[in-house]
Amino acid sequence: MTLDTVKHANETPDVDQPWAELGLKQDEYERIRSILGRRPTGAELAMYSVMWSEHCSYKSSKVHLRQFGEKAPEADTPGGGALLVGIGENAGVVDVGQGYAVTFKVESHNHPSYIEPYQGAATGVGGIVRDILAMGARPVAVMDPLRFGAADHPDTKRVLPGVVAGIGGYGNCLGLPNIGGEVVFDPCYQGNPLVNALCVGVMKHEDIHLAKASGAGNKVILYGARTGGDGIGGVSVLASETFDDSKPAKRPAVQVGDPFQEKLLIECTLEIFREDLVDGIQDLGGAGLSCATSELASAGSGGMRVELDRVPLRDATLSPEEILMSESQERMCAIVEPGKVDRFLEICEKWDVIATVIGEVTDGERLEIFWHGEQIVDVPPRTVAHEGPVYERPYARPDWQDALQADDANKLARPATAEELREQVLKVISSPNQASKSWITDQYDRFVQGNTVLAQPEDSGMVRIDEDTNLGVAVATDGNGRYAKLDPYTGAQLALAESYRNVAASGARPLAISNCLNFGSPEDPAVMWQFAEATRGLADGCLALGTPVTGGNVSLYNQTGETAIHPTPVVAVLGVIDDVDRRTPIAFSDEGHLLYLLGDTKEELGGSAWSQVVHDHLGGLPPAVDLDREKLLGEILISASRDGMVDAAHDLSDGGLIQALTESCLRGGKGARIVVPDGIDPFVLLFSESAGRAVVAVPRSEELRFTDMCGARGLPAARIGVVDGEAIDVQGQFSIPLAELREAHEATIPALIA
Repeated sequence: MTLDTVKHANETPDVDQPWAELGLKQDEYERIRSILGRRPTGAELAMYSVMWSEHCSYKSSKVHLRQFGEKAPEADTPGGGALLVGIGENAGVVDVGQGYAVTFKVESHNHPSYIEPYQGAATGVGGIVRDILAMGARPVAVMDPLRFGAADHPDTKRVLPGVVAGIGGYGNCLGLPNIGGEVVFDPCYQGNPLVNALCVGVMKHEDIHLAKASGAGNKVILYGARTGGDGIGGVSVLASETFDDSKPAKRPAVQVGDPFQEKLLIECTLEIFREDLVDGIQDLGGAGLSCATSELASAGSGGMRVELDRVPLRDATLSPEEILMSESQERMCAIVEPGKVDRFLEICEKWDVIATVIGEVTDGERLEIFWHGEQIVDVPPRTVAHEGPVYERPYARPDWQDALQADDANKLARPATAEELREQVLKVISSPNQASKSWITDQYDRFVQGNTVLAQPEDSGMVRIDEDTNLGVAVATDGNGRYAKLDPYTGAQLALAESYRNVAASGARPLAISNCLNFGSPEDPAVMWQFAEATRGLADGCLALGTPVTGGNVSLYNQTGETAIHPTPVVAVLGVIDDVDRRTPIAFSDEGHLLYLLGDTKEELGGSAWSQVVHDHLGGLPPAVDLDREKLLGEILISASRDGMVDAAHDLSDGGLIQALTESCLRGGKGARIVVPDGIDPFVLLFSESAGRAVVAVPRSEELRFTDMCGARGLPAARIGVVDGEAIDVQGQFSIPLAELREAHEATIPALIA
């Protein structure tokens, strides 16, 4: 077979090429020809196809994502002033004080995890860890927001255990604590689970590294695992197509992870950073070498020449196109000055990491790739990496939205008796979404490294980053697809508000966000309307709260055939706490502490856990959002934690007050006596999902100081009970012993998965 060189492409302009099979549209293929002034070679076509895929180019979402920059908080806000590196790099970086910087990001590995749950989830963890590593940071913790189909569906029993085992297997082997996340079940995710992975890393300000290739003569070094046939096209193509049984699907081989190789790669890279041996660095994830070489060259000051036949291979039969498209894991690409190459290679050898000089930075403006001396790629790198297609997809509010919102959940039949209310409490807290996820989280090492101070099922995960000063960071992830289905603008803001509230409830000050925007096909105007509204809501919300978007991920085509998932914007909020010893847990652990409900409780049941569990209903409007109230609540929770005014705090969200009481009582092993305030329906008190609320346990000695603070700041604070006994006793209604609650809450997931 004749090698398709640049010279050959010039001489054979009319050769048929498989652009459609590689996911390109005809106009995109014609644009490539226009950019090059000829037809692309096979290698060039491979590069453009993966880099212009939806997953890598954001071609359908770019026009909406710009709002995150246009509406970014000002530098004089806490979050705006803390931002050191924003959107556009491997991950965002924020200043957390004392010379420390923290980088964090959340990304998706959805479609691969459905096809091969273990490896799809494992390599999702591996990929996000390398993104954090590439910024110059030591990874210190991971989290995993997950969505599965119906809990009792046979395929959930296949997908969930594999995903959980993959996350745990990879993260545990790396020695990274898994400190939080979510597990949500809903039939809309059947056939299209969401596996989002987050990583947090820590560094000093001076250690930040960026993905750029500058300095003519500097060497391009590929190091890490050998390149194989696994993951050819991988997530870059796989995440850009809908699953549909009616036509052949693009389902490339899912990447195969090796966490032990990644651990060596991490330690090797950190030592290389300590000796200041790299000028630029990029991990190899989606689109593999196509991405690393084009992005490094595009962000640099010159061009790049690569000898592709130098790439170490696991499979000697791979073609140049396959090598460029392979998404084999545990690989990095570094730009190194010639005088530092020998030391770089010595460190790699010490850690048993394969390292090969595959090229160099040039003083030109082209990315040139050669195969055994023959040129197979000659492209302007920006056209591959940063100047792909930009689509303004048509979008329109769907015809069914009005009817959905008119189907008011507040009108559903409510319990008629105290006994019926008790039965519904047990039904909700034992439902798959509200039940304990300990069967899952117990498979993750939450405390390795010894710096985890809060982990599941706490409101947010928290790790100490400085053992001398006790400086720490907290992270929470949230997203409610049911809310977003009812109103995507409000639903996105509710996800932001809940994550913000979770971080504040632990005592940390929210600083910045990352997001993973999971939606259906962008070719559906209704889906694009959902995306546009959710993005607008999130940008407006971040501006109001002063929490800049540092980066994230868009995952589209999450649907099977014509059936899209609920719009699911997952929002991760990162906060800082000066002293982790002053953190606030959720557990009610001391009898006699007074329980205060903060915020306003209204009849807001649209999208609620109660409406789903008791009535299998989705309709009406989600809870209203008041971002000023969220900020005020956050300030109160942070001040109360810092000054020792509360011993426990739990935000109110899915499942309402009764869910929070159940989790806090079971966590601390203490009961609660609840008095229903005058003028409120006990049912509404227990099940409403009004936003901007939390329940706190206040020592009697601190009651006056705490209530004076709330009163002075204008935050409603109602005393609703006391930590006491061995039951949740809602006076005048029902009493449920903790033993009965625990059995109901903890038995559900093991019974479904067994």
